[in-house]
Amino acid sequence: MLRDIWLIFRRDMRAALRNPTWIVIGIMQPLLYLFLFGPLMVRAMQAQGLSEVDGWMLLTPALIAQLALFGSSFVGFGLLADYRSGVVERFRVTPVSRGALLLGKVLASALQAVVQALVIIALAYLAFDLDAPVGGVLLSLVIVFLLAVSLASCSYALALTLKSEETFPALLNAVLIPLLLLSGILLPITAGVAPKWLYTVSRINPFRHVVDVERSSFRGDFTMDALFTGSVVVLVMAVVSVWWGTRTFQKDST
Repeated sequence: MLRDIWLIFRRDMRAALRNPTWIVIGIMQPLLYLFLFGPLMVRAMQAQGLSEVDGWMLLTPALIAQLALFGSSFVGFGLLADYRSGVVERFRVTPVSRGALLLGKVLASALQAVVQALVIIALAYLAFDLDAPVGGVLLSLVIVFLLAVSLASCSYALALTLKSEETFPALLNAVLIPLLLLSGILLPITAGVAPKWLYTVSRINPFRHVVDVERSSFRGDFTMDALFTGSVVVLVMAVVSVWWGTRTFQKDST
């Protein structure tokens, strides 16, 4: 099983390194938010009494969560291309287990998300005097990894279920945009600022809790109250998503 996972992981990583277009595209949006939207958000936070450093501490962890949210959600396009070209069919006649086929691809996607997150964090340190503790940054990278595993698994499962290059992006955009807006990535959704109904709806969004735990780790707040809910949410998402992805791969091969 581990050998099969390694073989699939190595294949996908080699393909990504030979054609890093998607990796570059995936990191461009968070970079634009960091350099173009970031100064506006920090100025708005200063108007509310926060310091400039506090503003970047709110924005940077949210951006790496956004990177995982969008970057990992669209990896299903690669599976659709493999499906159309017959690569998936050829894998089915090999002894590679369906779980390894999913996990190898998911881990490759998650590693790419972590590397992209490191780039965002390094630029925030260098350009905007980010002051996050090392332990908090490491914890945030673990959260990004688990979030990427969850979303990549769902993306592969959804792509294999739909098998349509037209339906797949339309459905993703219909789901991801509300999740983005209700997660507090662009602006924190607090009870004192947001309308009551919007705040209530945002609390139902699981990604809101993931963004909250990212921000808590960047602040160096490692208390149970700060980390418990978001950590449990991302762990449950990862387990359920991998289960769904594995089940979909197994069903499609029968």
